[in-house]
Amino acid sequence: MAHTNRLAGMVERINQLPAFARPQALSLFFGKAVPFTGTAGIRIESLNQSHCEIRLANRRRVQNHIKGVHAVASLLLAESATGFLVGLNVPDDKIPVIKTVHAEYTRRAKGDMRVVAHLTDDQRQRMVTDDRGEVAVALTFYDSEDREPIEAQMTWAWTPKRRD
Repeated sequence: MAHTNRLAGMVERINQLPAFARPQALSLFFGKAVPFTGTAGIRIESLNQSHCEIRLANRRRVQNHIKGVHAVASLLLAESATGFLVGLNVPDDKIPVIKTVHAEYTRRAKGDMRVVAHLTDDQRQRMVTDDRGEVAVALTFYDSEDREPIEAQMTWAWTPKRRD
């Protein structure tokens, strides 16, 4: 899949660092590129063009009234994981945008939150070859007990960048 994507190039360079340094470097990079992720304290555990795993510590700044990770903070986690993946695959001449978010809170989450998201090879190929389109990115939420407290779907679209 040869296409120009500066973001993928940067992530590829970061992924050449020793394993212990990658999460910190990825988190700092995306915290500067997408400031709200840094403000919330999202930590990127692993990221490549088909897989993303990120987490959010259950700290006061992201808590709700019952001391769990706030619903909107958990959605930020899901939107970030899926958005990072789409951003790594959409060529530089296209722009990714979130289209729909659907979430069902099925049980009370305990402790920190983690999201794992995936793209298939077919989904990745369509982002490169199709001028515009949309993709539902597979994702799973986990709490600190490895239970799945939220079922969510994130659909992303991409369109050609406007030439101003």
